[in-house]
Amino acid sequence: MNDTLEDANFSDLLAAQLPYLRRYTRALTGSQTRGDNYTVATLETILKDRSPFENENSIKVNLFKCFHAVWSTSGQQLSEPESDLHSRAHGLLANLTANSREALLLRTVEEFSVSNIAEIMQIDVEEVRELIGIANSELADSFKGRVMIIEDEPIIAADLSEIVTALGHQVTGVARTHKEALTLGAQMNADLILADIQLADNSSGIDAVNDLLKTMDVPVIFITAFPERLLTGDRPEPAFLISKPFQEAQVQSAVSQAMFFASTETLKS
Repeated sequence: MNDTLEDANFSDLLAAQLPYLRRYTRALTGSQTRGDNYTVATLETILKDRSPFENENSIKVNLFKCFHAVWSTSGQQLSEPESDLHSRAHGLLANLTANSREALLLRTVEEFSVSNIAEIMQIDVEEVRELIGIANSELADSFKGRVMIIEDEPIIAADLSEIVTALGHQVTGVARTHKEALTLGAQMNADLILADIQLADNSSGIDAVNDLLKTMDVPVIFITAFPERLLTGDRPEPAFLISKPFQEAQVQSAVSQAMFFASTETLKS
């Protein structure tokens, strides 16, 4: 068995995968609070019964499978809309094909294989492929907006701009520093911010975003090489997070998902 219950460090193995489950549940719900509520419910279920881990699957696959059992039996309930923009997002979500976003996020953001997704969601492989295709189509057609990019590496910034533009969104500009980000934000409104954590002058992309969010209410996607360091539960954290190095499909999926949600709980200093 791979990473089995017989291992004395089962709790440690499980804890090592929690940041990724938290990232997934937040992207799925668009909220740190709602996502973490589902994560807690999943852990409570595991504490009551560890038998779902008595198989040949990895700890991560079994953890996500347990979450999906909770997610499906809870009716996949999201909290009531808190604003007009939240209302728009929930209206769009209600029109999406059931389970399509889940399959897409599992494949692109969490990088599970199609066979692992089938195991997690308890559906067959062909249905997984069909759902991913449907999600890509439905999300791509849902909403076009303006995206601000905060990234100090020119090549990465160019790649992000190309990906965002190909999805039909407008790039308002690229900022390399905290100061440039605030200037760009004052010049043109954005519907989404895509931000690196570490900027050119050693300033913080997190600080830049928090300052921008004082005057705008938009979703944010953070990019970092160490996502587990940002998903500790010690303080408010981002709902949308991409790991470096990223794949084009990850950015496409995260941008499309984030456009559904009008507010993001961000890291505070």
